[in-house]
Amino acid sequence: MAFTNLKSTQVAFLETYLRGTGRQMSAAQAEATYGIKNLRARMSELRAVGLRVRKGTNTEGRTAYAVSRRTVWGDQFKLYA
Repeated sequence: MAFTNLKSTQVAFLETYLRGTGRQMSAAQAEATYGIKNLRARMSELRAVGLRVRKGTNTEGRTAYAVSRRTVWGDQFKLYA
């Protein structure tokens, strides 16, 4: 797989890439494609600022994370600009 250099912080990228899109990302995908070595920690950071992070299993049987469009307070604005 091709490795992509991120031009923003990892949490800002994950918010933009996952929030409200219906996409999921596993730790293996995050590391191989975007160089995010600790996806679990980044998801914890997103939860700490109030985003709803869902954890499920992808087709390969690995844990995958998705982010809801709304925060726990019902807001939709971006937290990381």
